Amino acid sequence: MRDYELIYIVHPEVDQEGLTAIQAEIKDLVESTGGAVHRVEPWGRRRMAYPIKKVWEGHYVLTAIGMEPLGITELERGLQLKESIIRHLVVRLEEQEQSQEPEPAPTPEPEEAPKQEAEREEDE
Repeated sequence: MRDYELIYIVHPEVDQEGLTAIQAEIKDLVESTGGAVHRVEPWGRRRMAYPIKKVWEGHYVLTAIGMEPLGITELERGLQLKESIIRHLVVRLEEQEQSQEPEPAPTPEPEEAPKQEAEREEDE
């Protein structure tokens, strides 16, 4: 099972009860495709950078899910069929081991300078 983030924008005319119902529908959709919902973060109503379907605002919701890659296609199909969802995006999260950057190697201290000074003294 892989971890994904799903963010979707709900039409601004949907009230709070409707938004809660949509979140429950999406949770059921994820669970019916063999996945699990880890976290749901409603971001509230925000203005978009450009209009989508002649709408400038929408309710943004971020959802962290875990599911198999084959279930993502079914999830996206279900999201496209919901008229109240203006736009959605599913992003696969990197595994923790791959996302951690290795610590940089310590830089060696310059030892060349004292040797060069000693060589100059010998030449004189």
